[in-house]
Amino acid sequence: MPSEGKTSAAQARTDEHPSRQEAAQDKQASKVEQTSAPAQDSAAKPNAVAMKKPRIDCIDGCRFALVLPIVIAHFARFGTKNPTLLKLLTQENVLVGGFFVISGYVSGYVSTKLGQRSAEDKKLAKPELFFWQRVMAYYPLHFVISTLFAPMFVMVERWYKTPWTTTAFRAFLNYSLLQAWFPKEAEIWNQPTWFLSALTFSNLMMPTAILPQVAQLSKNGLKKLFYSLTAISLLQKVSYSETSRFHSRAVGAKPMYPLLWNMTRFHPFSALIEMTMGIAAVRDVMLDTEDNKKEKRTNPLWLFLASYASLGLRLTRFDFNDAIVRSTLFVPLFTKFLTAIHRDALSENPAAITRFFGSKTMAQLGSLAFPMFILHGPIGQVFYKKSIAKRLWGKPMPTSFFSIYLLIVLAASHLMNEYFVKSKTIGALSSRVAQFLADRTEGALQDRA
Repeated sequence: MPSEGKTSAAQARTDEHPSRQEAAQDKQASKVEQTSAPAQDSAAKPNAVAMKKPRIDCIDGCRFALVLPIVIAHFARFGTKNPTLLKLLTQENVLVGGFFVISGYVSGYVSTKLGQRSAEDKKLAKPELFFWQRVMAYYPLHFVISTLFAPMFVMVERWYKTPWTTTAFRAFLNYSLLQAWFPKEAEIWNQPTWFLSALTFSNLMMPTAILPQVAQLSKNGLKKLFYSLTAISLLQKVSYSETSRFHSRAVGAKPMYPLLWNMTRFHPFSALIEMTMGIAAVRDVMLDTEDNKKEKRTNPLWLFLASYASLGLRLTRFDFNDAIVRSTLFVPLFTKFLTAIHRDALSENPAAITRFFGSKTMAQLGSLAFPMFILHGPIGQVFYKKSIAKRLWGKPMPTSFFSIYLLIVLAASHLMNEYFVKSKTIGALSSRVAQFLADRTEGALQDRA
């Protein structure tokens, strides 16, 4: 294993994020992370038998199940005119909560000890390095795509006579990943990358404020934490809904209070809550005793179907807004699905859905989740943003083109994944940059004499 001061190309891309090549991450963990055997719901015994963390391949497939409907949702109105389908397909603000949960789930799994109520000391010994490694897992692709499409972003602002000072400020927010802190500017340039902004703040909190503390909790404490965080998250959504409306609005209609809506769905503290919920969930599985493992398992299929069925409320008289559905139903159910599929993957006879999400095909598709998340916005603007499409094609592309758009996104994501995300050169460069930044910020996340 590389020393604490350096990371390999695979580690440099080890981010708790839709971009993650989780198979590579788990492979690294399985080779080098020795933890004591599952202990009781207390500190592990000194003489516990050492064992490796098993790989959980099915998480990658779960990522693709999230990213595909999000990609569709952002430009769904150009793919169909059916109002029922549009109501059902345009719920990206619900689904993105699942990405934050998975982010926390993976971070908790690789950074805390199996069967013990403690974190991986070596991983968190240098919190600044931990943070910068996570950032450099996704920043290179964000930087390249932002720069590649920057002429288009700037040109659009010139057409709308946006002041150069505003354009410069937006460029600063985009490249510094600070846009999620500014409700008015959260969807600048490549709109979906507000996710990276919120994720960056969450990663900043992980090595000192979150992971070591959550890792110390018992299974009972973890359940209490999960329920408490769910309540806090819901409180924020109810606050917004009481001010605006509890029910969903018409597809394409503007929210009653746009800035308040942006704060509700984009704010980094909300992302931190959902990411911590993911950590609490995986820790509960990691502390399972032999008696827990003998208990009857829930088929993950039912929880998967239940979580996605919550999107169907849009078609009923219980058509609550995305914020309410996300916090009350989708995130809790999807988190339970992750713990169920995790436990099932460790069993001798996993269910069909576990084998499906853990298959080579779904793992490969899951590895495209991050490139798809980053690329679909700019590519969609080329074909569907009116000010651009009119100049290029005479008008936005027709509905019949939508499937071609999805194939273009998939193909472009595959190329970026194979020749950029997986590049050993990019991985080594990311590693060096992370180390450089960690050296320059040493002491920022810890108190050293």
